[in-house]
Amino acid sequence: MGADLRFAYADTSFGQLHYAEQGDGPVLLLLHQTPRSWDEFRELIPLLAVDHRVIAMDMVGFGASATLPAPQTIEVFARGAWELLDALGVEFAAVLGHHTGAAVAMEMAAQHSHRIGAVMLSSCPWADERYRADHAVAVGVDQAEQSEDGAHLQTLWDRRRPYYPQPVAGLLDRFIRDALAPGVDPAEGHRACARYRMEDRIGAVRAPVLLIGASDDPFSMPNLPILQARLTGAASVRRVVIENGTVALVEREAAAVASAVRDFLATLWTAPPNVNSVERVH
Repeated sequence: MGADLRFAYADTSFGQLHYAEQGDGPVLLLLHQTPRSWDEFRELIPLLAVDHRVIAMDMVGFGASATLPAPQTIEVFARGAWELLDALGVEFAAVLGHHTGAAVAMEMAAQHSHRIGAVMLSSCPWADERYRADHAVAVGVDQAEQSEDGAHLQTLWDRRRPYYPQPVAGLLDRFIRDALAPGVDPAEGHRACARYRMEDRIGAVRAPVLLIGASDDPFSMPNLPILQARLTGAASVRRVVIENGTVALVEREAAAVASAVRDFLATLWTAPPNVNSVERVH
């Protein structure tokens, strides 16, 4: 494994984008969910850095990266990620995204398939017409109107709490910190997903794909068979389901995620995929 975790900024057309980096070897880019930051991957990074140069960015509009006015889009998040890689001189990478980050990873692979060696979609949404209609009227999980008495903090906490494993306080502290980062609207990234026409883009993915499901994540588990069926242009598609996984999959089940990712990347070119298999990790 390379040096210890280090932090830096890269200059892009959006302004400076913040990222964490560890390890040496093939580049693996990590993309977080809304409204998180690189910190979502704090536990995962050192496990993947054993044999990869891991870059966990604050996507544009999140964390310590340049702010991004609304309306935000998945396409712009993807362009920010490409500009970060360009600024770092990275021509070719694998990419892992979780929740919103998975949609961004998919869009990156659709935009420049020749530069993506593999795509890992963790708890990926299925953003089709029905998804867009549902999110046009529903109150989002991270939506809370700011109030002088601070009640919005309790609202943000309470809306996430049912989907996080116990003990919950440490995980939600990290979520709240990212949700309150300067310039971040904690609900806008979800709106960006609801603006995305995933059904028009998923067929352009050419790289091998690993679909990662979290067994106890009600938002994403139903999407696995739909995504697998729609990835018609991908070189291969594998699925793994991590038992006891929740919305906080990559923090709480980092070892299982790392094992699935490293196995997928290590065997990518040495074993034919079984596109109909579902592996369950305990």
